[in-house]
Order: sequence, then C-alpha cells, then structure tokens
Amino acid sequence: MWRRRDLLKAAAAAPLAIAAVDPLAKLKIGVTDWNLRQTGKLEALALAKRLGFDGAEVSLGRRVVDNRLPMDDAALQDQYLAEAARLNVAIAGTCLDVLHVNYLKNDKLGQKWVAEGIPITRKLNARVMLLPFFGKGALETRQEMDYVGDVLRELAPEAEKAGILLGLEDTISAEDNVRIMERTRSKAVLVYYDVGNSTRAGFDPAKEIAWLGKSRICQFHLKDNPHYLGEGKIDFPAIVKSIAGLGGFEGFANLETSTQQSVEEDMTRNLGYLRRLLEGEKKG
Repeated sequence: MWRRRDLLKAAAAAPLAIAAVDPLAKLKIGVTDWNLRQTGKLEALALAKRLGFDGAEVSLGRRVVDNRLPMDDAALQDQYLAEAARLNVAIAGTCLDVLHVNYLKNDKLGQKWVAEGIPITRKLNARVMLLPFFGKGALETRQEMDYVGDVLRELAPEAEKAGILLGLEDTISAEDNVRIMERTRSKAVLVYYDVGNSTRAGFDPAKEIAWLGKSRICQFHLKDNPHYLGEGKIDFPAIVKSIAGLGGFEGFANLETSTQQSVEEDMTRNLGYLRRLLEGEKKG
C-alpha cells in the first residue's frame, strides 16, 4: 500500500506529467468583450459562453464618469462575479481601455488609472490587466519606454500584492518589451503578446513567442484582421506550435477578431478553426 507521503508526491507530479504529454492542456481560449460588440456589458459573459469560449476579457471602460472608471462600482463587479459563477465561465482578464485616452507614456492620469484598475481586476478574479499602447499612445522612443518602465516600477508592488499581472500590449519588439520589464524590476509586468500587432509591425510572432518564453508572457491576443483565422497572412499553425513549445503555458489566448458577417457566425468560425488547430497540435 502507498504511504501518504508517496501519494502526495504522485499528486504533485501529476500536473507536470500532463503538461509534458500535452503542453496545451492548460491553455484556455477566451474572447474580448469589445469584439463581441458588448464592451463593458455584462451580456458579454453569456454570449462568450454560448459561443463556446472559456472566458471573456472585459473592458474596464474608456469614458470616465465622476473621476472613476466605469467598472469602479462594487455592485457592478458583484454582478459580473455572480454571472460568471452562474454560467461557469471565466473573466479572462481586464483591459484598461482608458489608456487609449490618457496615455501611460506621458499622462499622469494614466498612472492613476493603472493604480485604480489593479484592485478592480483583483475583485473580478481576473489574473491579467492589459495595458494598451496604441495610436498617439504608442511607444516610439527609448525615452518613452524608459518612462513607462519607471512608472510601472512604482505601481508594480501593488500589483504583486494583489496577485495581478500587468500586460504590455504594444507595437514594439519583444526585446524592447523585455527592456521595459527589466526596468520595472518586477515579475508582475509581463508581455501581453498580440500576434496581429506584431505581424503588422514587421516582427515574426512565432519566433518572438519562442524567444520570450513562458515566464515573460502573461496572455495572448489572436487575430489576423480583417481576415478569418487561417485565411490571412499569419501562419497560425506556427503560432500554435510556438505556444505549445513554451511547455505548458497556463492562461488565456483571447480572440480579438473582427466581424465580416455577424458576430456569432464569425466568432464561431474563428473559434472552430482554432480548436481544430489545437487538437491537431496535441495529436502531433
């Protein structure tokens, strides 16, 4: 008969053994509420569930009301938690949408919103808060990157205490993202890797994902807009192979795909393609 100590060792080793056999076993597929055309709406959770996703990434809101983020409402947060529990669907991260207005690279309000988004993300049981850097807020110079790294160095301790990861989503190289991460001196600041953004910026996402490794990526966005997955320029079999090569990535890859026909039809089509691709990779 096995002793208790032997059973505990076997139980601890089981997840590692599963990951070794199937490196995609812990990868979950979510969808952004804004691409469901349900930005900041509770209904996004039910729609994501009905379409077959494991979770929905939710926007914390872009239009500030009374100097507060739209999601900075305890009653609304409780509604999200109750609905997620009822549907058995995850809140697959949050997006600090307001950084499209108050750019973290040069606006003190951006720093305020990051600080206020951390406890909201924790309350929603979401592990990752996306920090976007696009348009006029895009990171273009080394000075801007260093400034963001210094700002996040101040904010990261609160993220660490809350168990929240701050995800950098931008148009710069994997190497430049790592320089920002290293400047923060925190394990709470990681790359939110968007394969579409990287491709448009001239980078090879499969190679960058492999170079970054599992420890430096917190989440993924999968898209090839305006195309359906697998029908555009991006080599998604290579992307999936790179994610599998991370050796047991645990977290979400969220579809941020645009709509050509209808949200439900197109999301179903893109999700089906991705599920088949993942299944094929598992079978080798």
